[in-house]
Amino acid sequence: MERNVSSSLNLTSPSTQLPHVNTTVKPFSVFDGCEHQFEALLFDLGVQCINVVVGIPTNLFVIAILIHNRKDPSTSDIFLGCLAFMDAYFGVMTIINFINFYYWHSEVVWSSTEFSYGVKDTSGPLFLSCICLDRFVAVLFPILFGQHKDAKYRIYLSVLVFCLTFAYSAAKAVGDIPNFSKVFTCEILATFTWMVVCNISILWTLKRSRGAGKDEMHPMKKKAFKVVYSIFCIIVFNYLPLVALFPFQDHFSPDMFHCYVQPTAFAFLNISSTIQPLVYLSRLDKVPFLPDTCMKKWCTCCSAENTTPAQQPPA
Repeated sequence: MERNVSSSLNLTSPSTQLPHVNTTVKPFSVFDGCEHQFEALLFDLGVQCINVVVGIPTNLFVIAILIHNRKDPSTSDIFLGCLAFMDAYFGVMTIINFINFYYWHSEVVWSSTEFSYGVKDTSGPLFLSCICLDRFVAVLFPILFGQHKDAKYRIYLSVLVFCLTFAYSAAKAVGDIPNFSKVFTCEILATFTWMVVCNISILWTLKRSRGAGKDEMHPMKKKAFKVVYSIFCIIVFNYLPLVALFPFQDHFSPDMFHCYVQPTAFAFLNISSTIQPLVYLSRLDKVPFLPDTCMKKWCTCCSAENTTPAQQPPA
């Protein structure tokens, strides 16, 4: 909530007159100063509807799969589970945010939704950075990776990410912190740069790691290449608009940035709560809790779509 305070002092008799302060409090609004420029805010909320309909169940499904596979986990499963949990929480808070926009108009509820936005701003980039770090060390430094495969290292790193996430989210919920938006700008630039460098290095290393005299990549490395490439595409699609626009915040008018640029850019970030679990599920060879016939039909459909006439064997 913004407060506008104006003071008028009567200086004709300083010994007897006390300063008179006229305080005008701006009423709380869920549109936060964009009451007449709310189109981009509604666009962001509309995009988040996908997180409610698709993102919440798919993230819960990812968590169920990770729990089911806990006896034979991947080194990145801890990060994936934490990311899916945070995305599911963000989807649930979207429902509360919608109700507050159109019914409650509560400042307390708005503070809780601001906290959830802080969770989304921080947890996604940081946990994706952890996944990229895990893959980066595994591909480029396999000996070092083998020495640090113990889950405790990932747990320590996840706890650190949670602490940073909650500290940032609490500060965002409190509000009125000078230049607080610069913190997010620095964070998104740093994490985006790190993820891009990691993924390009991994892709370049896997591309060069073909056997002597062979044109085809090893099947396992080819699979790893596709996994990293899909993560790279997610990073570029969801985070590039923020990276491209936020450093130039001073070039926009305050109303234009706050009411149009910021919600539109954040819409690309918020939809990652749906894209990330869908990409993870699409990479699985076998999905627990589903009959094999469903997976066979899915694989058959995908193979049929990917087959072109040029690729069909001659008669």
